[in-house]
Amino acid sequence: MGMALAHKLSADGHIVTVIEHSDKPGGLATWHNFGAFTWDRFYHVILPSDRHLIGLINDLGMSDHLQWQRTYTGFYVDNKLHSISSNMEFLKFPLLSLTSKIRLGFTMLYGSRINNWQKLETQSCEQWLRRVSGNETFEKLWKPLLLAKLGPSYKRVSAVFIWSYIKRMFSARDKSASAEQLGHVKGGYKSIFHTLQNSITSASGNIRLNESVSNIQPTTDDRMHVQTDKQSYDFDHVVCTSPVNVLNQIVSPEMIKLGKPGLEATDQAVSNAGEEVEYLGVVCVVIVSKTPLTHYYVVNIADDSVPFTGLIGMSNVVNPENTENHHLTYLPRYMLSTDDELKKPDNYFKERFLAGIKSMFPDYNMDDIVSVHVNRAIKVQPLQVLNYSNIVPEAQTRHHRLHVLNTSQFVNATLNNNEVIAAVNAFYHTFSNQLQIK
Repeated sequence: MGMALAHKLSADGHIVTVIEHSDKPGGLATWHNFGAFTWDRFYHVILPSDRHLIGLINDLGMSDHLQWQRTYTGFYVDNKLHSISSNMEFLKFPLLSLTSKIRLGFTMLYGSRINNWQKLETQSCEQWLRRVSGNETFEKLWKPLLLAKLGPSYKRVSAVFIWSYIKRMFSARDKSASAEQLGHVKGGYKSIFHTLQNSITSASGNIRLNESVSNIQPTTDDRMHVQTDKQSYDFDHVVCTSPVNVLNQIVSPEMIKLGKPGLEATDQAVSNAGEEVEYLGVVCVVIVSKTPLTHYYVVNIADDSVPFTGLIGMSNVVNPENTENHHLTYLPRYMLSTDDELKKPDNYFKERFLAGIKSMFPDYNMDDIVSVHVNRAIKVQPLQVLNYSNIVPEAQTRHHRLHVLNTSQFVNATLNNNEVIAAVNAFYHTFSNQLQIK
């Protein structure tokens, strides 16, 4: 988010400084050294409908780096793996009755055509799914998936959460081929960020890595003062892209506005914002192997005997030339960012997840596994509770030179890189005139 906005600002003639606490730019979209090759730290794909992200890629002159692949989907339940990659396979899916399958299909079609998300924000996810899909479909399919993604917190999430997933994934199906088409950029997000870095620095911008912001406050001459662990800066404008809890630690609460445009919050509500916006965290075990675990891109897991909440066969999308002919499998486990399990040592997750792979694929030769990596993030995406839009910070704070742009503002979308770029574009469209310093 920060790098994409810095790119747009630089292209418009602004001198930009990006301050990043990590040793690499990109946040959740950054890369990881897997030994023989470098690829994305977490799993990412591009949908044909991701017009904002594809627009950025084109703007960077990287359109010829886009590669597309037909993908397949599996569903694991009761120790069995089922393919649901076509309409015929879906009709044969043994978990649901014909009536429930029809209602599930209706849910996907109906959900993909809903545009008034505000009404969904007042209904719980469970309430809406039971009404539209029916009790059998909810108990046998939706509930296990929601538990895998959210744990018991699924009961507090609004229907916007599942609607946003339906809306996005429904668009992944290419209408001409009636098949799921997913893509990636040659070289992964590392190549995108290197291009962004070159774009920013060639326009006299600066990218400060391994530097943490500790305080942001206005100066007496109507600028913004930024203090880091290494030095001080004075800027004409500051855009803060950190999670809400970090925002509240570095900016005084009285400078921030919460909720829908025009909604004034009390100082007490502002000071509690970091507590009200809850986040999901993730532990993602990544397996590098000589042979693929499965031919599916994604296996949805609705079996609580498996310790991870999904299986992503990235090598079924990514051209093997990107990974030195190795195969990549991502095994995520989502939980609340406050869950103590997020702090468990790497070996804890390696042992449990490899045991889960062995139970799912008993015939797989475990000697083909070259290496196992554990990546984790504490603040991945906000938990969209009922009436969630009332508790998020507005982009414009109470000071006209301080702005907020972060994923907590995704009130009607799931977290993905297309939505990140869409948010950047919307922010820039709204504030570009204000950012012009004469």
